[in-house]
Amino acid sequence: MSETAKLILNGKEFELPVVTGTENEKAIDITKLLETTGYMTLDSGFKNTGSTKSAITFLDGDNGILWYRGYPIEQLSEYATFLEVAYLLIHGELPSKKELDYFSGSISHHTLVHEDMKRFYEAYPTGAHPMGVLSSMIASMSTFYPESQIPMRPFKDIEMTMHRLLAKMPTLAAQAHKVNSGHPIVYPRNSYTYTQNFLHMMFALPTNDYEVDPVVDDALNKLLILHADHEQNCSTSTVRIVGSSQSNLYSSIAAGIAALWGPLHGGANQAVIEMLEKIKQDGGDVSKWVDKAKDKTDSFRLMGFGHRVYKNFDPRAKIIKKACDDVLNKLGIHDPVLDIAKQLEEFALQDEYFIERKLYPNVDFYSGIIYRAIGIPTEMFTVMFALGRLPGWIAQWKEMIEQGEPIGRPRQIYVGPNQRDYVPMAQRV
Repeated sequence: MSETAKLILNGKEFELPVVTGTENEKAIDITKLLETTGYMTLDSGFKNTGSTKSAITFLDGDNGILWYRGYPIEQLSEYATFLEVAYLLIHGELPSKKELDYFSGSISHHTLVHEDMKRFYEAYPTGAHPMGVLSSMIASMSTFYPESQIPMRPFKDIEMTMHRLLAKMPTLAAQAHKVNSGHPIVYPRNSYTYTQNFLHMMFALPTNDYEVDPVVDDALNKLLILHADHEQNCSTSTVRIVGSSQSNLYSSIAAGIAALWGPLHGGANQAVIEMLEKIKQDGGDVSKWVDKAKDKTDSFRLMGFGHRVYKNFDPRAKIIKKACDDVLNKLGIHDPVLDIAKQLEEFALQDEYFIERKLYPNVDFYSGIIYRAIGIPTEMFTVMFALGRLPGWIAQWKEMIEQGEPIGRPRQIYVGPNQRDYVPMAQRV
């Protein structure tokens, strides 16, 4: 017999079906609750609400587990390339050599952006945040590819839109950085891998080539994989709900980028570096700021420690810590800000206050350090997050379309004034 939950309202009993996931996650199905009872549920922030059934990512915060399509993140980050993981997320299975060659080749073929799009950069003010620029540029792509606006197209055509997005987003991101820096745009090279190409477009100049360091390339590959998907977070849910209106993929992804931009979501790695800079400007006394973090009466909080979902440890942080150490050792960087970061890390891993409260360094902490070490400007950190999250967003949008999910339309509990009559201006006090 199927498991059910019983709800008693005004002395009347209702049975609600229980849905069980493949990893024994349980949910009470309230799809017909309003229809059968006249009642809604109230769940601010949707913290207890499953918005969909998804086969893409499994996350167990209590045990520090993250799987993509059933594959542990530890294995994927160790052995796979970012494009392999992108294919896995979008298509559900790891690609054969033939499938990966086609996938990678198609993406390499579409890395160039329309020359007219370069004019858009000229309209942005100096210092424009690259996330705002990137979101606008991605949304604009729907006007260059108007066929993307047709909701019901053959999958082959939709697949091409996906490939264009994956191909052109690194180009647009790097161009936004170059224009903001006053440097000439660097065109992509089809002979490079996905990560090599991005590093080339970010750091090469017409006067000299940029030689990609294998250690840096490996670290970036790992970072993008670790950020590729993370269940129904704010930006992913945004992509799905925008897409549920049959909005085109470019617009849906642009909306996801806008959601990720928020400091409570994707801006955490940027906040880490800004915090470290603040400690440096104050004299660099790490113990003073650790004491401030411990003081309940002090508003200061350490950025990059602990996680809302992972209660014991962030599996992504354990992976990227080694990559972080490798990058710092290989590049031999002497940066007071990074020295402060290492001191904070030691505090978090050894101090009982941090250990008891599970305030371990998370993926944002280490990713911020890596990006700074390899020369990525602080304002580009969230862009890097978006670059990694892109295949997850695409996969979630695709799954939502294939499952025929209805347009997203949350309800509300109205708490405003009762009905009242219009008062003419002359009678208002």
